[in-house]
Amino acid sequence: MNHKADFDIVIIGGGIVGLATAYKIALSRPDIRLAVLEKESQLAGHQTGHNSGVIHSGLYYKPRSAKAKTCTDGRKQLVAFAKQFGIPYEICGKIIVATDPKELPQLERIFNNGIQNGIIGIQKISPAEIKQIEPFCTGIAGIKVPCTGIIDFVAVANKLAELVQRQNPSNKILTSHKVIGFNKRTDCTDVLTNQGAVSTRFVVNGAGLFSDRIARLDGVNMKMRIVPFRGDYYDLKKEAEGKVKNLIYPVPDPQFPFLGVHFTRMVAGGVECGPNAVFSFKREGYGKLDFNFTDAWESLTYTGTLKLFFKNWRYGLGEYTRAFSKKLFVRQLQRLVPSIQGADLTPGNSGVRAQAVGSDGSPIDDFVIEPHGNAIHVLNAPSPAATASLAIADHISKMAGEQFKL
Repeated sequence: MNHKADFDIVIIGGGIVGLATAYKIALSRPDIRLAVLEKESQLAGHQTGHNSGVIHSGLYYKPRSAKAKTCTDGRKQLVAFAKQFGIPYEICGKIIVATDPKELPQLERIFNNGIQNGIIGIQKISPAEIKQIEPFCTGIAGIKVPCTGIIDFVAVANKLAELVQRQNPSNKILTSHKVIGFNKRTDCTDVLTNQGAVSTRFVVNGAGLFSDRIARLDGVNMKMRIVPFRGDYYDLKKEAEGKVKNLIYPVPDPQFPFLGVHFTRMVAGGVECGPNAVFSFKREGYGKLDFNFTDAWESLTYTGTLKLFFKNWRYGLGEYTRAFSKKLFVRQLQRLVPSIQGADLTPGNSGVRAQAVGSDGSPIDDFVIEPHGNAIHVLNAPSPAATASLAIADHISKMAGEQFKL
């Protein structure tokens, strides 16, 4: 090993993908000195800590795609990891419910997709069976997915960080380290941060909402850009929680990478309803009126964003109206659970999804992980990246071995 640099590998981003990658590299190569740089004062503060905490089955993803393969493998690894380290989780299953005859062909497509992806135990269910599983839910047909679950992803991330440091005393998890640039030298790279430079032989960029900016700082020429979408949730009030036993999903619109407004029981208790999906004027903007000039300018001057909006303005308008109208949000929820009332809901969490959009205006559907010189860039890792994180990390660890000749 070359010991001129402070570290052999620096991983940018202390979310679940960055930490899982650090964990897998540390496990397979215990002598490698690793650092994870996270700009916030704590880990898992953005996508990892703001998602709905669902262990996805892999049902929706295109057969043989990276998402399909890593989600199934990642789910199994995640459950084994949670069991081994006492992380709260539960395999409670979910149902996907059609409420309109127009949705039946798409429901059929999802079911066939699930069969091709080898999702164990999925079955079609009748209106009566929907009622048996979720007494307050009404639908004309459905799919039961028994292997879906719920988990505390922040607890997973923190455990991964602990294990990385335990594996080798030289490994460091450095919070409050915001990456602002790179200084390339012949035998190593200085990763410039707000706390000074950290020198490393190799870099892995897992910066989530800022992954494209970090890649550009490294000179990567991309035909995509991260466009942030905010999702707002409501929580069911205590007295209404009984209306949802586990997880209830609508049939998603095949044109969009979002799963629609759904009901999710949380592993720590309570039920979330949502999210909608609206363009965010700030990459880490969790409030409805959050705004950042640089983020907004970068998104709105990108041809891909404008083409995306132009193609989908009706859908976008509907989502925006729902974001500001509780009444319309409730109407969406009532399609699945008719007895839900506005009085049952209280404003909840919100999250921002890092969605890569191509220059042609199409959302990039699959994960994108690309090597570039002495770096590997995770350029698109939206849902189900948290579920798939340990399998994605296996892929990056293998790529690192080949790319960096470890």
